[in-house]
Amino acid sequence: MKTTLIGAAAAAVLAMPAFAQGADVPDNLEKLGNFQTTGTTEFTYVPQEGAFADGIRKTLERITLPEGFRIGLYAVVPDARHMAVGPQGIVTFVGTRKDKVWAVTDRNKDRVADEVKDFAPSLKFAIPNGPCFSKDGFLYIAEQNRVLLFPAAEFFYESPDVAAFNLVKQGELIPPEEESYNHTARVCRIGPDGKIYISLGQPFNVAPPEKLDLYREVGIGGIIRMNTDGTGREVYTYGIRNSVGHDFDPETGDLWFTDNQVDGMGDDIPPGELNHQTEMGQHFGAPWYGGGDVRTNEYAGQDVPYDVVMPAVEMTAHAADLGMTFYSGSMFPEEYRGAIFSAQHGSWNRTTPVGARVMVTHVAEDGTATSEPFAEGWIDGNGEYLGRPVDVAQLRDGSILVSDDLAGAIYRIWYEGM
Repeated sequence: MKTTLIGAAAAAVLAMPAFAQGADVPDNLEKLGNFQTTGTTEFTYVPQEGAFADGIRKTLERITLPEGFRIGLYAVVPDARHMAVGPQGIVTFVGTRKDKVWAVTDRNKDRVADEVKDFAPSLKFAIPNGPCFSKDGFLYIAEQNRVLLFPAAEFFYESPDVAAFNLVKQGELIPPEEESYNHTARVCRIGPDGKIYISLGQPFNVAPPEKLDLYREVGIGGIIRMNTDGTGREVYTYGIRNSVGHDFDPETGDLWFTDNQVDGMGDDIPPGELNHQTEMGQHFGAPWYGGGDVRTNEYAGQDVPYDVVMPAVEMTAHAADLGMTFYSGSMFPEEYRGAIFSAQHGSWNRTTPVGARVMVTHVAEDGTATSEPFAEGWIDGNGEYLGRPVDVAQLRDGSILVSDDLAGAIYRIWYEGM
């Protein structure tokens, strides 16, 4: 049965002209797309026990949660960033801001990972921060300037060679001359319309005027969407500084996303943002606004040329809100069902550090939203970070995973009852 499904998936991909391999494609990607071996035979495995793991467990003893909830170490995963849980529940793929994507497997289903190894080791990734899955098991990985597609990744990941194709070729996600070392962590989601949505952070603290026309045209400082064969690219969202987390409300289909706001304006302004988009083409204020209704110094006094949608929730300034997910499980109490769980990475230059926690946002029937801390304690009494949460994902049992790129770990949070 598996062989039949894999063959059907591969045939569907090969029938799509957008995936034709170009001369600029690395040899191994071309080989994998033609179902040829690369000669790669070795994985990099990450030890799951020992002093390092024990130290992380010790840190988790200080994390506070609402009554009835527990947190534990799920996996040691170096540089862990955004996560994509496979639809079959076999493996979780974890991106990084370096050159690895990790495959995390809980083989005995005790809700602790048994194996962490690199995914597709014959490929060289460049900031593969953003994995996401379609419901039919196609894995997409958004890199700095490329998007790759892996049909039936939950089947192929056991081998060093995996079926792999371009969705967006290297150098075509953004213009190559706009590549930067800053704000390059992309995220992706498959929307209720079946299209893939990809965030494209702009690299500046405040984007300069001479860049705005280009950015608007290609979607830098926004969210783009396209068909899952790579065609039909269009800009869906405008006026974002650097969004590294979005998800769709399962009830309404609306897009919600976090946005990191302008630095250098003081400890307490501007606020971070959790935004709610209700239709294509809405504008969320950057660079005229630094966050919320706080105007940037660079554009102060200028007329704003667009109708601006203000954030649904103003978050703590400089807490660095990143990955988010709507909770659709049944393990947590009723009050959390349909809520948004999001990760605050923590401030990088605030006088007193803030963030480094998991937030929960409750959305009312009228669309209004309120946020509060859900899991915190990763900043100690000396103001030192013991961890920096990045993303939140849901397992099939209704528990949630939280990634941490400072500790190099994934945590699992579950509910045991009062």
